[in-house]
Amino acid sequence: MRNPLAEKIVGIKPSGIRKFFDIAAEMDDVVSLGVGEPDFDTPWHIRDEGIYSLEKGKTFYTSNSGLIELRNEIRNYINRTQGITYDPKKEIIITVGGSEAIDLALRAMVNPGDEVIIPEPSYVSYEPCAILADAVPVIIPLKAENEFRLTAKELEDAITEKTKIVVLPFPNNPTGAIMEKEDLEAVAEVIIKHDLFVISDEIYAELTYKGKHVSIASLPGMKERTILINGFSKAYAMTGWRLGYCCGPELIMTQMVKIHQFAIMCAPTTSQYAAVEALKNGDEDVAMMRDSYNQRRRFLLNAFKEMGLDCFEPFGAFYVFPCIKEFGMTSDDFAMKLLQEQKIAVVPGTAFGSSGEGFIRISYAYSIEKLKFAMDKLSGFVTKLRNE
Repeated sequence: MRNPLAEKIVGIKPSGIRKFFDIAAEMDDVVSLGVGEPDFDTPWHIRDEGIYSLEKGKTFYTSNSGLIELRNEIRNYINRTQGITYDPKKEIIITVGGSEAIDLALRAMVNPGDEVIIPEPSYVSYEPCAILADAVPVIIPLKAENEFRLTAKELEDAITEKTKIVVLPFPNNPTGAIMEKEDLEAVAEVIIKHDLFVISDEIYAELTYKGKHVSIASLPGMKERTILINGFSKAYAMTGWRLGYCCGPELIMTQMVKIHQFAIMCAPTTSQYAAVEALKNGDEDVAMMRDSYNQRRRFLLNAFKEMGLDCFEPFGAFYVFPCIKEFGMTSDDFAMKLLQEQKIAVVPGTAFGSSGEGFIRISYAYSIEKLKFAMDKLSGFVTKLRNE
């Protein structure tokens, strides 16, 4: 029988996160600090709106681009938070999570052999999605000494005549790193100089603990060359609702809608009605959750300081990325040993690219009580390693 599989699919490695947690799932009494999912329930007023839409029988397809009411609210939200104005009819698409938007943008923009620059460590989907679009991923290993920010020089050095797109994954998963306005201005200068495009994944934009998040699309000359991606999973605790959005130039969005309509049709209708309510009346919910995450962030950084574990201070998302190089173990070995001996599950840094070696990702989307218990276990674990 002929081989039924596509070679490029077979060649893609499964998610390093899922591989590790499949092992953890088979063990009893494991305390997990690995899942990138808010521990808050979706706020009641948002759930109510979704329930009400069902009760009213609003269960039909929306337009391919999504409810115009929702696109209008996204336009308003982006304008008041970033000062950018998008046409809701031509420049905004509602997607099934931010992940679909990444896939759509890459498939709509790259030709076979085009290079896509991806800073790492970063979210696990960028490289596979680039490969699926027949692009060539070009990895820039980010450095702890730069607080895992992308520098203009690193970008300049990675650009070739085949480069077309730069992925900007900030605030960053897994490091929690952010890019401030001056960082983005330097990067934007390089992007404009080489006539490149940007996929800016800003799913954690609302979870910024230093100043205010700045989108590269808000800088002069960048709106017309940027696909801005965001969604409702992280800021509004709506992971299971599977809803995201992207904003960008009409020329590109037209082609993204074409792929979306053939592959997906439209994002879930119930989720879209709930998201309208989230954008209209959810600012206080976001602020409350952000304050809670920030408290947990500070607790973890202090705990690492007390146990002598090196960790730069992250100012975004809900992850910390402590360094474990002193123990002479791979990230995978460290995480596995911690799981087996202490039943604490974290994610090896290498799940997010080879430049994550020597680090582990810990999520603080958990209660303070759970984090305190886990840090006590981790402290005893690293003390034992140092005495061996």
